Amino acid sequence: MSIFWPALPEDCSATGSDGGPHPRRGELVGRGPEMGQIMLALAAARAGRGTALLVTGEPGVGKTRLAAEALAVAAETNMVTVRGRAGAVGSPVPYRPLVEALLQLSRAGLLPDPEELGRHGPVMARLLAGARDTDAGAAPHLVVAETMLRLLTVVGERQGCLLVLDDLHDADAGTLAVVEYLLDHIGPQPAVLLLVTGCAPCAATELAARARRRGAAVLDLAPLSRPDVHLLIAAELRVPPVEVCPDLVHRAVDGSSGIPFVVKEIVHHLTGRPARRDPGREAVPPTVADDVRRRAGRLGPLGVELLGMAALFGRRFALPVLERALGRDHAELTAVLRAAVASYLITPDGPGAQWYGFRYPLAAEALLADLGPGERAGHVRRLARALADLHPGLPGTWCEHAAQLHEHAGDTPEAIRLYAEAAGRAAAEGAVDRTVELLTRAHRLVGPGTAPELHATVLERLLDAVARSARFDRLPAPAALLDTLGGDGGEPGLPAQRRAGLHARLSDIATLQGRPAEALWHLDIARALLGSRPADQYAALVDLSAAQVELSRLAPDRLRTAIRYAHRALGAAQRVDLPEVACRALLLLGQLTREQDGPTAAAHFRRARAIALARRLPVPRAAADVHLAIVAASRDGRSTRLEAARQEALSTGLLPLAHETGFVLALDRIRHGRFDEARDRIREAAADASRLGLGRPLAMLRLAEAVRYAHQGRRAEMRGALERLAPLLDAAPGLRAMSYGLARAVCSLLEERHEAAGQEFAQALAHDAANPATGDFGRHGVILLLGVLAGRMGRRHHAEATLAGAGATRWNRQFAGLAHAVLLGREGRPDEATAAASEALEAAEPFPMARRLCLRLVAQSAYDDGWGTPVEWLREAEEYFHDAGLQAVAGASRALLRGMGAPVRQRRTGTERVPPDLRRCGITVREFEVARLVAERISNKDIAGRLHISPRTVEKHVASLLQKTGHPNRTAFATATRGLVA
Repeated sequence: MSIFWPALPEDCSATGSDGGPHPRRGELVGRGPEMGQIMLALAAARAGRGTALLVTGEPGVGKTRLAAEALAVAAETNMVTVRGRAGAVGSPVPYRPLVEALLQLSRAGLLPDPEELGRHGPVMARLLAGARDTDAGAAPHLVVAETMLRLLTVVGERQGCLLVLDDLHDADAGTLAVVEYLLDHIGPQPAVLLLVTGCAPCAATELAARARRRGAAVLDLAPLSRPDVHLLIAAELRVPPVEVCPDLVHRAVDGSSGIPFVVKEIVHHLTGRPARRDPGREAVPPTVADDVRRRAGRLGPLGVELLGMAALFGRRFALPVLERALGRDHAELTAVLRAAVASYLITPDGPGAQWYGFRYPLAAEALLADLGPGERAGHVRRLARALADLHPGLPGTWCEHAAQLHEHAGDTPEAIRLYAEAAGRAAAEGAVDRTVELLTRAHRLVGPGTAPELHATVLERLLDAVARSARFDRLPAPAALLDTLGGDGGEPGLPAQRRAGLHARLSDIATLQGRPAEALWHLDIARALLGSRPADQYAALVDLSAAQVELSRLAPDRLRTAIRYAHRALGAAQRVDLPEVACRALLLLGQLTREQDGPTAAAHFRRARAIALARRLPVPRAAADVHLAIVAASRDGRSTRLEAARQEALSTGLLPLAHETGFVLALDRIRHGRFDEARDRIREAAADASRLGLGRPLAMLRLAEAVRYAHQGRRAEMRGALERLAPLLDAAPGLRAMSYGLARAVCSLLEERHEAAGQEFAQALAHDAANPATGDFGRHGVILLLGVLAGRMGRRHHAEATLAGAGATRWNRQFAGLAHAVLLGREGRPDEATAAASEALEAAEPFPMARRLCLRLVAQSAYDDGWGTPVEWLREAEEYFHDAGLQAVAGASRALLRGMGAPVRQRRTGTERVPPDLRRCGITVREFEVARLVAERISNKDIAGRLHISPRTVEKHVASLLQKTGHPNRTAFATATRGLVA
């Protein structure tokens, strides 16, 4: 995305580049319900029924803009439209908005002759002459009101009339008296009375309140929602909404709080300027600054001083601190505060009267910009003293407020120290995102004069927080990192071993991003910096990184080596009492040992959780909860606990952990046959992981996508998903083995290509032997069952599989249990085999596809050895696979049933799978199944084996295909129909 926002175009049509409509500049946005009410009132006026509507709202919310739209709509229907506005300059002019309306009618030639108004004609003439209500002969308010009512009747006689009276909060008492009379008597007149006033307490707002109580319609305009702000920006830029820079939308929403006036000024101020990448303060549009300055000036010197001090706090401020700093009387300050609230510069923020916030953030920035250096420094000193007096030790968020004050005063070292301290408190509460924000502020202030120790502390904590949250956008620029880590020994005064710890952290971040080469580069530098006698506190960090990097190294011993590094890191962390590092080491050990030794892995997770609870470490505690929930879900097949743990990780801000857990949950949905739910979860999580730059979770989710297609027998889509995975195969360990064992081989089994499945499982085993990882790719489940059925595996293999941690999962228990039943049957123990099969099928109950695949695989062995109920099993499998559209395995189940002498239900459906061109040639479903295999250039004998029919039948189908399609031989047919192969 370009870092420049588009300049306003000179001209633009009402059609976007995509051919669809988009908002035009000046188009009213976000006021649909209000305009609906106005249009109903206009229709009623044209029918002779009058209506009064009051429009209220804070400054800049669009009251006048709504009135202008109402005038335009009324004019389009040939209604008489007239508008008058009260003035805020100078002393109030009697009846100013009414006189302005009369003058407008006069200029348009629509003002009736005085004679048409009868005895009220002279009153109208006196109003136009500017007579004042100062003597006994002047017209009373009620007479003026009745004159206006008669006027509306005359001018609206044909098509109705719309009278807009704007800015009534600045109107004189006489005008308001006339308006109140009109409100009471507008009903029988062919007119709409649209009254516009602000919300600040005044006579006009009291009139609006009375009108509301009498049942008048009051349109309270609220700020725009985020989508409406997006549309307003598109309208101002005259581009389709999809072309609006997302960062511009974010900054407009954040800076304006949805006030349309501020949104427009932000857009015009920023348009065509380079987008600022730093999270510092925004420049305030001059018109917004002038508006804020004018409203603040009306509060007097004390109000300006109070708001200036408040702006130093940021968007929110605490009134007691300002009271102490100002040293003024509480009643005096309360009056000023109420006036500031009434002017919509600030609003109460929270219960009670302790906290207030600026109505929109740019108001605070405008006030801050008006403070001179000396004035700002004086304010900060007084506020800092008040904070220290009221809150000794700066507990809670007061530390952050103090940091911000010192930043404004230019006391950079103290500001950095306080931001870092506030970040530490946020981290202790598990507020990861807040931690990142505070440390980003601290690091932004670091400069050449910052002490190396303080600089290193901030950078260490920032890198840790970035790794937890995946906020890679908050990483310091490479040049800044090189200044700290590189050069001739790095920043002066920073010990080599401490720089080794920083490189270890950067290695961890590169691992998360799926960049193993970069991770190894940082690790090599860290090892070199450690030297021959490393301190435990840094050696633990480097060993933890080494364990992660080791899993990306291509070596058969990498899993054992990674476990050794993790144990070494744990020992070092315990010796120097680094509980958080010890928890990380234990969590990693649990993950590394989970597949082979489930109880030991669970013990590691529980130990990490105990340490985290004892030392009040919310982040490792949440991570331990996730891993323990994964263990529980794999054993019982229920994911409720895991869902809850993942949600907590998300709410804590632990996005890498949450997305990797999302991979586990996606596989769970796939295995439970909830393919649509899995699809939605994968797509949403993959999009988020891609946006965040999380290469490792993204690769895992791409694998899950391939597995989803494989479990539905959708080979073409599976291939596409594996192609999308290919560039990321090195981003996470074990992906190659899982891509064969979880995707390719399963799809082959559903196509009855058992030889291909065997080769693909063998490929998975080979990948794992060459480069072991922790992912379960079927070794202890389906591979065991197929090996036992083929006679390649026996009791020893079964015992090894069931003792492994992965063998105890519910998913694998179905395969291992049926393998045990097959072995028992072959040993002449049919009753025990039947019992073992029942137990295995109970474990398989939550997994619809895997259960039926197991039934199809073991039925022949059960039939041959006399155990179980193979005929019932095959019927269940055939029914499921036929309904799922998996005809190859459904056909195999029918063939096995025939071989057992059982009646087979005839299936005549499936013609929709035959392409239309072939259907028109008269190709049947069975002929199409043969055609697909002929197109793959498979021999008649192999086709017969796959479709469980005789070679002679295949010959007949091939001959029929050639005759119906007009091809001379099978080679020509295969060439012409290559696209049939899925």
